[in-house]
Amino acid sequence: MVGIFPNEAAVTRLVGALILEQNDDWAITRRYMTLETVAAICDTAPMDPAKIAAL
Repeated sequence: MVGIFPNEAAVTRLVGALILEQNDDWAITRRYMTLETVAAICDTAPMDPAKIAAL
């Protein structure tokens, strides 16, 4: 019997790479909020790190 993959680790790497690629595609194409929407609702004034630390 001739196998396509040399060992089990090779199969695991291939399947993992395919799953990561699908996850990246899903994360980009199915955003709940676009970057433009987030920018529109965000406060544009930079915050002072001392104020953040005081919270």
